[in-house]
Amino acid sequence: MSKTPGVTTAQLAYFAEAADYLSMTRAAENLLVAQSAVSSSIAQLERAVGVQLFIRKPAKGLILTAAGERLHHEARSLLTRLNEALESARGQENEVRGGLVLACFVTLMPFYIPGLLSQLRSQHPDLRVEVIETDLDGMLEALRSGRAQLGLGYDFGFDGSVHTQEVTRAQPHIILSEKHRLARKPSIALSDLQVEPMVLLDLPVSRDYFLGILSAAGVEPEVRYRSGNYETVRSLVAKGHGFSILNQRPVSSVTYDGGSIVALSISDSVRPLPVVIVSLNDVRPTARSRAVSDGIRSLAVSGNTDIGTDA
Repeated sequence: MSKTPGVTTAQLAYFAEAADYLSMTRAAENLLVAQSAVSSSIAQLERAVGVQLFIRKPAKGLILTAAGERLHHEARSLLTRLNEALESARGQENEVRGGLVLACFVTLMPFYIPGLLSQLRSQHPDLRVEVIETDLDGMLEALRSGRAQLGLGYDFGFDGSVHTQEVTRAQPHIILSEKHRLARKPSIALSDLQVEPMVLLDLPVSRDYFLGILSAAGVEPEVRYRSGNYETVRSLVAKGHGFSILNQRPVSSVTYDGGSIVALSISDSVRPLPVVIVSLNDVRPTARSRAVSDGIRSLAVSGNTDIGTDA
């Protein structure tokens, strides 16, 4: 029988934190320990398993080796399961306290997260929620690595490793400058945009969704500008640089630089995007995750976010 290497949960926890941020300094700050403790624990872990987990580049941080990437995923999963087992043994599985990390799709952040955090702070003062602002791939990576326990995003299609709970559907709409020739119409047909330049919200998967809506209507737009920033897109549109398609409607039509846009419904039949809570199939829901999920659904039902109306 082979000898089990002397690996401790502290070593795995320090390693996982450093791998999350590719920084021992950041890991030490988050764990409230000295950086030397993190560095020493990781060095001991590398000796115990007999492989190099990081490539260390002075002034440039850390790079995970192939072995490090494999261990990162397994370590996060193991630590999550261990924490759940300990909570169950202590009889705390139904207590809403402790920490939870939520990975949220970047364009949903301003519509959901401020209200969610306020609600949770009032209802569950012992619950600490950390939010990771990310794109779809980043959300899935955070869940699979164990860095996040829940995700909030659009359902662009997931594989069988995740479970989704639909909370609402976000209907796409067109935004134009208030001075645009089509701005006074009650709704707009996508064919009306055939000769119009486009400002594309350029995020992974999202870009394909927006361009797919136009392509299905026979429209091949000239994409004049691209941005992954929601407000940059709105500001460019307000200044007359083109139209865009979005799924969220802020309360105000005024952009950061004082411009103004109008939001028009699409008269064509277009597919809305489901907004979903995402978790891994093999992770048991905790009281914390149930509380956060309930809070998200409550916001959608109450109308305290534009999601779920004509978003």
